Amino acid sequence: MTDKHILHMLTPLKHMSPFDANMALDAGYDAVLAYTNVTLEEVGALVQDAIFSRPPKTGVRTGMFVGGKNAILALDMLAAAKKALVPPFGISFFADPAGSFTTAAAMVACVEKTLIDKKKRNLAGLKTAVFGATGVVGFSAAVIAALEGADVTLVGYDGPKRVGDAAKEIKARFEADVRAADGSDDAKKVGILAESEAALCAGRAGVRILSGAQLAAAKRLLIVADVNAVPPSGVEGLDMMANGTELTAHGTLGIGPLAIGNIKYKTEYGLFEKMIAATKPVTFDFRDAFRLARELNA
Repeated sequence: MTDKHILHMLTPLKHMSPFDANMALDAGYDAVLAYTNVTLEEVGALVQDAIFSRPPKTGVRTGMFVGGKNAILALDMLAAAKKALVPPFGISFFADPAGSFTTAAAMVACVEKTLIDKKKRNLAGLKTAVFGATGVVGFSAAVIAALEGADVTLVGYDGPKRVGDAAKEIKARFEADVRAADGSDDAKKVGILAESEAALCAGRAGVRILSGAQLAAAKRLLIVADVNAVPPSGVEGLDMMANGTELTAHGTLGIGPLAIGNIKYKTEYGLFEKMIAATKPVTFDFRDAFRLARELNA
């Protein structure tokens, strides 16, 4: 009998994401099983229940996916899952809460490629403002950009408190220094953009973050990217398919949500494929997502 490729999908939420389940099955898993309302304390027992049902040599055909809507909790659940392994038993793991790791990876990879191709710049030292930085995609994009050497500022739509806490979390978790800024009104946003070379917009669906007037006033801004595909767009005047299109008279380039989504889709699908093809257990998080997104977008 051929051992099937089985994926166990964990989420602390009421429902597992249908998007992720579809992706896993389309990528080649034979069976996908969802576990909802999972707490951090329950992860270890679920892992051990999964590994002991199959001999070590076929453990690689078992995978575990961590979803949810909280990047830090997903990483904690991933760490708990790995800690629960009992050698020689092993399985593969992939964390992508709310698709945030692959979406953020795609966003940063698209920005990087466009800057290199059209502005002869890379991420090193790039003054980057992240709007929606307390959300799971914005937080993840900020971490990826900071680890790649960008000079990152987290912008808080409701003041500096929550983004300040997020900046401390990034420093403690990833040893990356990022700043926090108050972006609670239009004047503050204009001030932030005046000092920025890149703006990453990861706000809630259907929420306008940056206006055309704000972009027009941002003379130093090289590029803006938005992941919101629900009207109105997060960035005024930015076409959903834009992929390096000029938005302003001073040459700011735009990357729209569907251009980012194309790479995001390929990245998540590709990581599931890598899990299935692996000959030894693998573990994937936002770092692996960025490496693949960069490769896919080369």
